[in-house]
Amino acid sequence: MSIVTKQRNSIKCDSIPDDFLELQQMLFPLCPIHTKADYDKALRAAGELAARDNLTEVQTDYLEILTNNIESYENPYFSSIKQDPIEILRFLLDENNLTGSDLGRILGHRELGSKILNRKRGLSVNHIKTLSQHFSVSPKLFL
Repeated sequence: MSIVTKQRNSIKCDSIPDDFLELQQMLFPLCPIHTKADYDKALRAAGELAARDNLTEVQTDYLEILTNNIESYENPYFSSIKQDPIEILRFLLDENNLTGSDLGRILGHRELGSKILNRKRGLSVNHIKTLSQHFSVSPKLFL
């Protein structure tokens, strides 16, 4: 069995098993996600697998089920937001423990985050591109 180490909120595995049970024991159990802590762990596990090349069929199936569970956890948040780009942005900031100042730094100007969140400034095409890359989401969320 491989060694799992935690490094800056991510899971680093020397090798990933090719067995469903071992994958669940090492990364994250395939069960409904109910808490933010479990959501964060599931995201880290999915990220670890998604970053790898040449996944086996079992590993790919595990990743698909895990991402479906992640999506099920996220759906109530996104459906209640009714596609308001600023509310989606607030959700993403909250889920990543980021503030308006952090948003401004992501966009290249610290005060900009507060202006956008308070609807005093809109999102430009460049902002949307930067945010979609930073949060690894579709730019469509911000349109």
